Amino acid sequence: MADLNCCIAIVGAGFCGTVTAINLLQQAHVAPLRILLIDRDRHARGTAYADHPTSYLLNVPAARMSASSSDPLDFLRFAQRTTPDATAEDFLPRTRYGEYLEEKLALAERAAAPHVRLERIRGNVRSVEVWRPSHTFILGFQDGHEMTATKVVLALGNPPPAALPGTEEMPQSRRLVENPRCVPATLSQDETVMLVGAGLTMADLVASAVQKGRGPKLMYAISRHGLVPPPQTALRNSHSDFDPLPLLRAASVSVRQLFQLVRQISREAEHRGGDWREAITCVRSVAPALWSRLPRQERQRFLRHLRTYWDVHRHRLPPSTHATVDELRAAHRLIVHAGKILRLEPEANQVRVIWRPRGHEQSAVLRVDRVINCTGPDYQCAASRDPLVRDLIAKGLIQPDALGTGLRTAANGGVVNLFGRATRGLYYIGPMLRADHWEATAVQELREHAESLAQELARPAAGRTLIHNVS
Repeated sequence: MADLNCCIAIVGAGFCGTVTAINLLQQAHVAPLRILLIDRDRHARGTAYADHPTSYLLNVPAARMSASSSDPLDFLRFAQRTTPDATAEDFLPRTRYGEYLEEKLALAERAAAPHVRLERIRGNVRSVEVWRPSHTFILGFQDGHEMTATKVVLALGNPPPAALPGTEEMPQSRRLVENPRCVPATLSQDETVMLVGAGLTMADLVASAVQKGRGPKLMYAISRHGLVPPPQTALRNSHSDFDPLPLLRAASVSVRQLFQLVRQISREAEHRGGDWREAITCVRSVAPALWSRLPRQERQRFLRHLRTYWDVHRHRLPPSTHATVDELRAAHRLIVHAGKILRLEPEANQVRVIWRPRGHEQSAVLRVDRVINCTGPDYQCAASRDPLVRDLIAKGLIQPDALGTGLRTAANGGVVNLFGRATRGLYYIGPMLRADHWEATAVQELREHAESLAQELARPAAGRTLIHNVS
C-alpha cells in the first residue's frame, strides 16, 4: 500500500498513452505522483508501430512525425542517427517510429523528478468503477486483480473494424482475417484474396505482401466507392497566408457551401502552380472549428455523402506504396471494385462473397480463398465489442456520439457522461476525439491533445487520497 497524493492511470500505451505519459513526466509536480502506464502488449508501440517482419511505412514524411509540437524535427534527428541520409520528406518504417517512442519515454522517465514515478504495467483493463467516498477509480483487470487511481486516462487506440456481414457463420475461420496486420506472413502465392476496404490498410497490406516477389496470385479490393488514396507529395508551406474566415462562414451555413469553397481553394492552388493537397492542409488546420460550426443536420450530410471523399484525399499514401498499388492494378493482380458486401458464406475451402456493384440492383458473386477485413476502425461506440468500452457505457461514465463518430469529450479532455456532464477525473485521448474535433487521427493533432491533457492532469487536486492495490 502506497500513500501518495496522486496516482494517474493511463489505459493504453500506444502513441497517445505514451506521449501523454512523456508530457506528464516533463511537467513540474509539487506533490508525489505515481503514473501507471497500462497495456496488454508492448509499451510505446501499439498496433501501428509494433515490430513486424514486413516493413510497413509511415504515410506521413519524417519532418511531420515529431512527438513534440515544440520540436518539429525531433523524430527526423532520431532517424538520422541510424540512417544518416534520411531526409525530411522520407517515409520511414513504422517500427522505427516505435523505437523512437520507446526512447522518448525512457528519457522522460530518467529525467523526471525523484518524487514522480512511472510504472509500466502489462495487463488488460476490463472495467472501471468510481469509488464515491473519495471519488477515485477502481480498475478491474481481466485476470481478476484491481488497482486504484485518482485519475484515469483512456488511451484506447483505434477500435477494431465492424464485423463483416455473414462472419457470424465463420467463427475462428482461417479463411477470414479480422486483423490485417497479421496477414502478410500467412499469404501464399496460389491464393485468391478479397480485401474489404480500399484505403490505407489495403494499400499497406498488398504492398507488403508482394515484397520480394511474394504475395497472392490475385487480389480483389472492394469498397463503397472503389477509391484508392492518391500519393503524398513534397511538403509545401504556401498556405501561410491562408485566411480561414470564408471557410468558417461557409461551415455555419451548409456543408454544400463548404465543399464548394474547398474545391475553389483547390483550383486556386493548382492555378498558382501547386496542387490540391495544399487546400486539404488548409482545411485540416481549422477542421475542429469547421466541425463545431456545422449544424447537426449538416454533419449528417457530410458523413453520408462526403466523408469518403474527404478521407481518401486527406489520408494519402507514401509514393512507393502508391506506385506498387498502381503496378499491381496494371498487371491485373489487384482488381478494385466499387460496391457493397452483402454477406459472406463458407463454401468448401473457399469463401463465397456476395456483393452488389455500385449503381446496380443485381448482386454478384466472387469466390476467394481468404477475406481480409480492411474497413478501418469502427467508431460506433454503442456497438463496441471492447469489454471496457461496453462497461463504461453501461455505467453511464462515457457518452457515445449520436452520429457514431466517437466519444463526447469536454474542452479539458474529460469524458462526457450519460447526463452530458464531464466525469470528474476521467479523461480520453485518441482518434475517437473526432466526435468533437473531427481531425484526431494524426500525430500532428494528437500530440497537441496530449500536451494539453498533461497540463490538465498536472494541476494539483484538492485534498489527499490513499492509493493502494487490491489483490
